[in-house]
Amino acid sequence: MPFNWNHIRLRDKMLILYFSCVFIPIVLTNVIFYNVTTGNVERQRMQDISRAVEQVRNELLHEVQDAVSVSNVFYFDSLLNEIVEDNYDNPVDYIEAYDSYLRRVLNSYGPIYYSLKAITVYVDNDTMLHAGGIAMLTPEIRDTNWYKAIQNNHSSSPLFIRTGSEGMQGTFSVVRKMDNYIPFNQKEKILKIDLDNAAIRNIFSNLNMQGDIYLLDGRERVEFTTNAALNWEAEDNYFNTTQMPKDAIQFDTEPFAVGYLAGWKIVGVVSESEVFEEVRNSRWLVIVLACINSIIPTAMIIWITRSLHTRLGLILRHMKKVRIQNFDLIKQSETRDEIGQLTGEFNRMTEQIRDLINDVYVADIQRKSLELKRRQAQLHALESQINPHFLFNALETIRMRSLMKQETETAKIIHHMAKIFRNSLVWNKDMTTIREEVEFVHCFLEIQKYRFGDKLTYHVHVDEDTLPCMIPKLTFLPFVENASIHGIEPLKDGGVIDIRIEKESSHINFVLKDNGVGMDEQKLTQIHNYVDSEPEMGDRIGIPNVIYRLKLYYGEQFDIRLDSIPGIGTRVVLRIPLPSNGEQRVQVE
Repeated sequence: MPFNWNHIRLRDKMLILYFSCVFIPIVLTNVIFYNVTTGNVERQRMQDISRAVEQVRNELLHEVQDAVSVSNVFYFDSLLNEIVEDNYDNPVDYIEAYDSYLRRVLNSYGPIYYSLKAITVYVDNDTMLHAGGIAMLTPEIRDTNWYKAIQNNHSSSPLFIRTGSEGMQGTFSVVRKMDNYIPFNQKEKILKIDLDNAAIRNIFSNLNMQGDIYLLDGRERVEFTTNAALNWEAEDNYFNTTQMPKDAIQFDTEPFAVGYLAGWKIVGVVSESEVFEEVRNSRWLVIVLACINSIIPTAMIIWITRSLHTRLGLILRHMKKVRIQNFDLIKQSETRDEIGQLTGEFNRMTEQIRDLINDVYVADIQRKSLELKRRQAQLHALESQINPHFLFNALETIRMRSLMKQETETAKIIHHMAKIFRNSLVWNKDMTTIREEVEFVHCFLEIQKYRFGDKLTYHVHVDEDTLPCMIPKLTFLPFVENASIHGIEPLKDGGVIDIRIEKESSHINFVLKDNGVGMDEQKLTQIHNYVDSEPEMGDRIGIPNVIYRLKLYYGEQFDIRLDSIPGIGTRVVLRIPLPSNGEQRVQVE
């Protein structure tokens, strides 16, 4: 079958139009925009982090170069070298030489280079005093790692090394031999310039990068890091054995080219989530814009489509009703669009058809329908006369046969059964005495006891004053039947049914209790709904039928209360008003 747009429902056409012209273009546009935006943000963030790591590298190199520049001044200062080479016979002579030159030289660089913490010249000269930037090369000093490192350096170039001076393992220093004073180079002299730890930490605490920065030497040993979890000051840690986050991104700089930092480099480690944080912010912006661009057109399409589909569907449903001769008009406010005009024309057409059918056919149809119902009623009446008589005769024959065989118990049960059938099928009166109703209940319970044996025990207590009172026929039996079949029968060990009928001022109280399986909350709610709902017979039997008939007889004057606990039992209290003096109930023929 060839494709035809006219076979597609209007609502589906509107959805196709919406998805093809609105939704899909918006989604594609936002996906492209998101990919381009996130790509740009990601590249920009990676560049920012790389620049931050490079900035740390340059600042560190600048600070070290300042210290090296100061060491060059000391290295080529001939007067300083001459003073520390001399032997002083008297401490006063040394103090005079120190005050005349050394004090000024050793303390003049602090205000200029704030990152320099201390400048110390270590000399092997016992005639000098240990104070004011001059220190002796003691055995303890010669045993330090930085001293051994400078001794292994066969050139006069400075070394940048972690010295740990003054008990601080994280102190960095520029160390070099002072062996440039050729004429009198008789004493061992070593210059040590300590950098300020706070200045070094300030360099590595770059606010543009939320991650960890590592300073590695030529062997990739961690000389400094902002990673608080790594005890780099007290232990030797190597970068390749350091545990990194699973989503870590590594930013390496070029190794330093200068000799005193040869092989050293800066490495930045940043979590991937930090790199893509800006990307996520952009993603939420794109999602919000996409939602705004989608929700507004979607709401308008749904609103328009619903208006069209609802009104057209209403017209279609009423047209189907016309096919089954239901000529209800469409109750809707008048509108001036095409659907509103179609609704108005449909109502006018329906009224004309209904008037025409009423004028020509309805009267004849009603007459024939009444005649048919009358004949059906006659047939049913005839059947109701034949069937009960046949049933009663058959039961009486069985009962007499049982008596002849001396099966008295079976005959008794058949007698009770025949009485139940007779009372239930003979509806020439709708009211009966409580005496007859109790006898009816007794017959039913005897049949049940014959069926269950000792599994069922029942007690019936009836006030003598209540026996002549008239009540609707078959009022008590459905409750007794429900207690026996649905309450006691499922029990393994049987149960007890207790019935009490008492007179109380202007009411008769019927109380039934059993220790059966009980009813759940859903069943109790359903029965209570029968009481609260409008009286309607329908196809319901049993307790709903009793409630329906009691409403017809007494309206709101009767009361029923059911209490049931699963596994404990059920209690039914039925209060029926007594008729006032001279009041008679209408008999249902």
